[in-house]
Amino acid sequence: MGIVRAHVVISGRVQGVYFRSYVKERAVSMGIHGWVRNLFDGTVEAIFEGETESVHRMIAWCQRGPSAARVDHVETNWLTPLQDSTTFELRRTAAAE
Repeated sequence: MGIVRAHVVISGRVQGVYFRSYVKERAVSMGIHGWVRNLFDGTVEAIFEGETESVHRMIAWCQRGPSAARVDHVETNWLTPLQDSTTFELRRTAAAE
């Protein structure tokens, strides 16, 4: 097992249903570092970094989300681990580009 880093964008009904809060709670409980935020287009974006199995389980959970959410798609891009954080942050909504 090693450390992996994933950039994830979740689409569907994922804003206004506490999706980010649930993501943070789960990530912290799994020992995953990174962040999560809403994007202007209605999606949720996250960076997950941690043990391979934990990050894969986190992404699998994002494909379902909390009960009030409806997840249509999860896009995952694998990045080089940076090991630049020891926490998981709930970030503010990203501004429109």
